[in-house]
Amino acid sequence: MAQVTTTRPTRSGVTAARVCTIIGFVFAALALLFFPPIFGLAAVVLGVVGGSLGDRPLGWYAAAAGVAGAVIGMVLSALILSA
Repeated sequence: MAQVTTTRPTRSGVTAARVCTIIGFVFAALALLFFPPIFGLAAVVLGVVGGSLGDRPLGWYAAAAGVAGAVIGMVLSALILSA
C-alpha cells in the first residue's frame, strides 16, 4: 500500500525583511497622496532595513520608491495648491 502523507503549508517566504519591504512599498504609495515627506521617509527607512536584513533587490527598490513617492507627492501637492 502507498503511504499518504499530508503536509501543512508553511510560511517560509515571510521574513522580517519581506514585511519591512512590503510596508515600505505601501508607505511609498501613500506618500503620493498623504504627507509625502513623512511617508516617503518611512518608506526609505523600511526599504533600507528590508534590504539590510536580506531582502536585497526588493528592499532597495522599496527605498527608491519611497524617494520617488515623496518627490512626486510634493510636486503634486504644490501643483494642486498653486491652482
